[in-house]
Amino acid sequence: MDQIVDAILMSIRDAGLVQVEVSARHVHLSQEDAERLFGKGVSLTPKRDLSQPGQFLSEERVTLVGPKGEKTRTAVLGPVRKDSQVELSRTDCSELGIKAPVRESGNIEGSGAVTLVGPNGIIELKQGAIVAQNHIHLTPKTAQRLNLDDKQSVRVEVFTSRPVIFQNVIIRVSENFRDRMHIDFDEANAAAVEGFTLGQILSD
Repeated sequence: MDQIVDAILMSIRDAGLVQVEVSARHVHLSQEDAERLFGKGVSLTPKRDLSQPGQFLSEERVTLVGPKGEKTRTAVLGPVRKDSQVELSRTDCSELGIKAPVRESGNIEGSGAVTLVGPNGIIELKQGAIVAQNHIHLTPKTAQRLNLDDKQSVRVEVFTSRPVIFQNVIIRVSENFRDRMHIDFDEANAAAVEGFTLGQILSD
């Protein structure tokens, strides 16, 4: 059975297909900010593994506060990072009253401001709120098979009842990745993405 599954997955990869996952709003925290929100010496508590190796949904939650509203019980993902970052959809930004640019994860210089509230403290992030650029995680082996490079921009056609071709999707390559495309809820709703969904990678 494992050999059959592996053969199917290889056929999917070789055809330039990638599984599409929907990423809800979430927060990445630095260790310093995690301690300010949840207490000195805290370690994020894994609740469920995510598709990317080593990444997990934690038990911890925060409230996001903006000029127009708040989002309670917002997910915190682990492990901790160098800098705190809040990933939102355009709809989230509108409801919170936050101006957040479309950026690749980790590129937070000059990004949006947002307040984080935890059980042990409050943090006013001067920057860190972004709308994540849709992207594809690939292993080097898959990227080589498909003749794709890290940071390359591609188009992706999703196979749903409401097909959409996403433009300017960024390829990200690492040995630590599992092949997946990530979009936010606004993009998923526009393309009727739900359940197991595949997309066809189209080179620009």
